[in-house]
Amino acid sequence: MATEPTTRLTIRPVQPEDHDGWLPLWLGYNAFYGRSGDTAPAEAQTALTWSRFFQALEPMEALVAEAEGRLVGLAHIIFHRNTSLPGASCYLQDLFAAPELRGRGIGRALIEAVYARAREAGAGRVYWNTHETNHAAMRLYDQVARKSGFIVYRHDL
Repeated sequence: MATEPTTRLTIRPVQPEDHDGWLPLWLGYNAFYGRSGDTAPAEAQTALTWSRFFQALEPMEALVAEAEGRLVGLAHIIFHRNTSLPGASCYLQDLFAAPELRGRGIGRALIEAVYARAREAGAGRVYWNTHETNHAAMRLYDQVARKSGFIVYRHDL
């Protein structure tokens, strides 16, 4: 059973001064999916990702969870058009909570904030994928969304 956060949690858009707090979360997210050491994103890709959050014409945004003056979670989203909806769709590309604070509502709060941001932007849908072995996350996802029935295929170029 999840435990509520023991401190007040704030979800907000990331700010340029958040880089030092965001970076360990970003690296932790990548490590969770096996991208660390030699397979970690290149520093140039990390810098590019960070810069995109602050470019006015970029459809990518970031939200962060903050508790006691420390960043404890992140959500990266991308808005795009869709052939089956009149408005935009919102893709929740990355979601991560500090490992030592999992089960305290950070992921749920970030997802709810993504929903609110998507509504504000006029999006008709929020969607995401997770790895088939990420059972802990799927327990939360099954409470806040429904499975689409689609299986993701990919071909890296």
